[in-house]
Amino acid sequence: MPKVLRESIKQWVKTYCPYCGVGCGLLAGLKNGSVAKIKGDPDHPSSLGDLCLKAVYLPETLATPDRLLHPQMRRCQDGPFARVSWDAAIQFLARAFHEIIDEHGPDAVAFYGSGQLTTEEYYVGNKLAKGFLGTNNFDTNSRLCMASAAAGYKASLGSDGPPNCYADIEVADCFFLIGTNTADCHPVIFKRLKRRKMAQPDRVMIVAVDPRRTETADFADLYLPIRPGTDIALLNSMLYVLLEANLIDRDYVAQHTRGFAATLKVIKKYPPVVAEEICGVPECLIVEAALIFGKAERAISLWSMGVN
Repeated sequence: MPKVLRESIKQWVKTYCPYCGVGCGLLAGLKNGSVAKIKGDPDHPSSLGDLCLKAVYLPETLATPDRLLHPQMRRCQDGPFARVSWDAAIQFLARAFHEIIDEHGPDAVAFYGSGQLTTEEYYVGNKLAKGFLGTNNFDTNSRLCMASAAAGYKASLGSDGPPNCYADIEVADCFFLIGTNTADCHPVIFKRLKRRKMAQPDRVMIVAVDPRRTETADFADLYLPIRPGTDIALLNSMLYVLLEANLIDRDYVAQHTRGFAATLKVIKKYPPVVAEEICGVPECLIVEAALIFGKAERAISLWSMGVN
């Protein structure tokens, strides 16, 4: 960036990236009331000042010439849009809500939000829907993305959130990546994984499970090209190997889990030779992946929408 532009930015405002789930902290440089430059926020716990190209190009995205900056309305479905004031737009919406609710009741209206909304914005939206209009019909695309994962966490871990944190990456010695192309979808986290691997290349192992060969798979020590939709069979087979190799902490299982006996009945049906036929992954790779994971002192499982 030209030196003159760097010097012209007098104000930096803390914000965050709206794209992926990492939620990187950003510093937005303002010039004449517009965002002119983006840099990483070194104090942000998830990104530690790092950035990917998606955030770097946010100023251009915000300044695109076809960006809608003002409310627009039209008199009929086929008519042209015309700019109106915010007061006019809000009054129109309020009247429309009144008419619908008066005729059909509050449950005739619903709100569908974005995964990019903040917690505070979700609160205000829910307050409007539930507290003022009297309907529980408030949902977001976050449920489509994460409801299955939350249900799985609740059933298996007793809580609807993952038990680890990003700081664990710096001490892990095994990363098991399944259903995720981290290099493309969460680049900042992928860079942290790479730094960890490169810091101790002989000790840290990365296993990637993905139907497609991606940049993430190319960086992994072991790549399992699984047949789409067969993840459960693979995981069951890995547990089969861990049980056979006596790599299960039986005391921990006895103290902190329920239903393990029922799980064992299922696992017995998935020796690696059977899983190979289901998953399309060679038996030897299934065994190798299980042993890498089971023998690690500090293993982390990382997943994304591919298994959700």
